[in-house]
Amino acid sequence: MDHERVIRDVTVRLPMASTAVEACQWTVTALARYTPATVSVLLSVHDRLRCVAATGSWQVFSTVSPGEGIVGRVYRSNRGAAVADVTVDPDYLPVRPDVTAELCVPVRDPAGRPIGVLDLQWTGGTELDRWRETAERLADRLGARIVALGGTPPESRSEKLLRHAAALTAATDQWQLLTEAIGAARDVSGLSAAVLVLAGRDGPRVSGPTDAPGELESRVRAELTEAGPAALGRMIARAHRHGSGYTLGESGHRPTGEYEPLSQAGVRTLMAVPVGAPDTGGVLLVADERLLRPDPTTVNLMELLAGQAWTCLDRLRTLARLREQASSDPLTGLRHTGPFGQRIAAATPGRTALLAIDVDGFKDVNDTYGHQAGDRLLVELARALEGALRQGDELYRIGGDEFVAVIEVSRPDEAVRIAERLTEAARGIGRTISVGVALAQPGEAPDRALTRADQALYAVKRQGRDGVRLAAA
Repeated sequence: MDHERVIRDVTVRLPMASTAVEACQWTVTALARYTPATVSVLLSVHDRLRCVAATGSWQVFSTVSPGEGIVGRVYRSNRGAAVADVTVDPDYLPVRPDVTAELCVPVRDPAGRPIGVLDLQWTGGTELDRWRETAERLADRLGARIVALGGTPPESRSEKLLRHAAALTAATDQWQLLTEAIGAARDVSGLSAAVLVLAGRDGPRVSGPTDAPGELESRVRAELTEAGPAALGRMIARAHRHGSGYTLGESGHRPTGEYEPLSQAGVRTLMAVPVGAPDTGGVLLVADERLLRPDPTTVNLMELLAGQAWTCLDRLRTLARLREQASSDPLTGLRHTGPFGQRIAAATPGRTALLAIDVDGFKDVNDTYGHQAGDRLLVELARALEGALRQGDELYRIGGDEFVAVIEVSRPDEAVRIAERLTEAARGIGRTISVGVALAQPGEAPDRALTRADQALYAVKRQGRDGVRLAAA
């Protein structure tokens, strides 16, 4: 192999690249002519290593944590690694079943700081030392060209949304969730202010953190608070009646009456997105004092964000309600050997399964036949579910039509089979239920196991109800 020729081939092409991504793609393409290795370039974007160019492979990881895999290890240490046998390296991330060796070197800026990695993986023996020298020289040239073109590519709006969606899902309380949702709205939209107005016991109110990062958001919060629940209710009603709306950033046009408080706060550009249901949800207001023209794609991203935030908020509220109501149930007489929270706190990792159960269409029964009929249904269902459980299994009613079974199993599929038996028991009395199953994991907080079971239950609901789903570990 003429390694000098490899370097010349890549070096000649790099100046013709007009973007950082193009420079990476040309480097990968040129290298692929000289080696059968799987070649990829990952660049640091926000807090992840993102693959921006790669040769064909069964799997190329889209993003990798800076601390994960050989590529993450190289980036974090700013030192190359030549691994002759990947099977003995605990950090190896498999992309092909036949890979035997991996070579990874940092891509640095001219000051020597890592901005990414160049990675090669072989399926047979190769001259790792010789290729390492070549890869390091190419990585230095690539890094210099990337910096000359303006640096690593910025995080796209869709990538931002995915990152924030993960943070929303991981939120453990409502305050953390609302803080993340408002910050995400600013970040993804590019506007300077975001406010959530949500329904409450005493009427709609501005929700979330009060430490606004800018003057506009502070003024918006103050004007909306002064406007009062009735005015906020009109904003919510408008958003839910007509759907999302936005300004076109043109001067000389007065806002509709509902949005006068925002205009008084100095807002010139606004996106108003409905959140949740009209009676229990609210509206997400994303604003700026500049005259801008939000495009429909940005509005769509805000709608996705609002939907994710509401799903997570509803889940947290449900979990809070379940915790409050878990200690007793005078209606069904379900057995309680102790508070529900204490029971799941004593869960055995890998053996204790939580089966989150929700009655499908229960609200329709109450609305059509009255609450007495709903109560009779719950009692009948409780007896049917108890009859389907094994001796020693425990059933709790932890909400209006929400139950949780706590069972001990030896394998996940055993828990799924029991959950399926519960769905059959419900069908036997003419009803259907949705069941989410989660096994307690080592070191996992009990609430987290219940959260995963609850998430699996909602997945069943979205797929048509009347079924069982096992939560991911």
